[in-house]
Amino acid sequence: MDHGNLATRMAELLPAMLADIGALVTCESPSADLAAVARSADVVAEVGARVLGTEPERIVLDGRTHLRWRFGAGPRRVLLLGHHDTVWPIGSLATHPYTVDGGVLRGPGCFDMKAGVVLAFYAVAEVAADGGADGVTLLVTGDEEVGSPSSRGLIEQEAAGCRAALVLEASADGGALKTERKGVSLYRVRVTGRAAHAGLEPERGVNAGVELAHQVLAVNRVGRTDRGTTVTPTVSSAGTTTNTVPAGGEFAVDVRVRDTAEQDRVDAEMRGLRPVLPGALVEVIGGPNRPPLAADASAGLFARAAALADRLGLPTLRGVAVGGGSDGNFTAGIGTPTLDGLGAVGGGAHADHEHVLIDALPGRAALVAALTAELASGTEGSTSTNPATISGAYRP
Repeated sequence: MDHGNLATRMAELLPAMLADIGALVTCESPSADLAAVARSADVVAEVGARVLGTEPERIVLDGRTHLRWRFGAGPRRVLLLGHHDTVWPIGSLATHPYTVDGGVLRGPGCFDMKAGVVLAFYAVAEVAADGGADGVTLLVTGDEEVGSPSSRGLIEQEAAGCRAALVLEASADGGALKTERKGVSLYRVRVTGRAAHAGLEPERGVNAGVELAHQVLAVNRVGRTDRGTTVTPTVSSAGTTTNTVPAGGEFAVDVRVRDTAEQDRVDAEMRGLRPVLPGALVEVIGGPNRPPLAADASAGLFARAAALADRLGLPTLRGVAVGGGSDGNFTAGIGTPTLDGLGAVGGGAHADHEHVLIDALPGRAALVAALTAELASGTEGSTSTNPATISGAYRP
């Protein structure tokens, strides 16, 4: 691949990229609305088929639509991974319209991560045009924002045995790649008490609200700052009317950990919760959702990407650890070397100021194209492409 002209070619394609990002952003796709996700999949398939020159496979799991493009008949070597669902509800375009102004692109889901999906299309199209896409798979899922309940198995299946998984999630601040992600566990703690009239005979009740308070405090003590482990009680509720001793309640718990040992420890402590009030019951639902993406899973790929960025004349790459999870946690969890945050440069994911920096799009597409081509071909770069020698590699 001619690195010297790659960034220039991508810059020439920028108007087409912007039009395609606009097509995806203006088709709203909140994860919980299966019809909206299906409509979005139609648009993503149409754009992808036009850019890539081939139709995707449509994979519907539990009513959620995922799209897969496979190139070549040989063994799978490189997986590019993205999602087209968002956290934004239908109607968000009315308050957060798609705009391109002053070098900034805005709109619901533009940064997380519809611009990244389009970058993947243009990067893979460049690799295919150069004859180097054999063994490349592009998977765009439709349920990442709700924890990938239907697509996790598909993601792990596609990643198994690959030299690398390249995740087109949005970058960290300033365009940094995400070289480490915390693992995620999600729980609900349900408390059962006994109702009674709050004024006439409260002593006959078992106050689920009070028990819930005890449990919140117990859970809040499970975190370990020294290990980077956060265990955060979040949404909570108890009771039904103001003059009744609450008979039930529950709260959600968000857990973020750097390693599986901590994930296991937290899980054991959560399942060890016991009621404090006589007659109360406590039930713990949920568990680990995403394994950690450890630094050693991305180190070799990051070194390769940094060398390519230098050869392409791009800004020096930085790698950072982040608390949020992605589908890259799953690919790293099965041992596939994984590099995340290769998507758009900008900020404001899930927030009113969500935006993408337009000038960075061509360079990002060029980097993904060069990295994909090198990994697919087995070309030796700054690090080995042999999966047995890349740190954290999958070994069949």
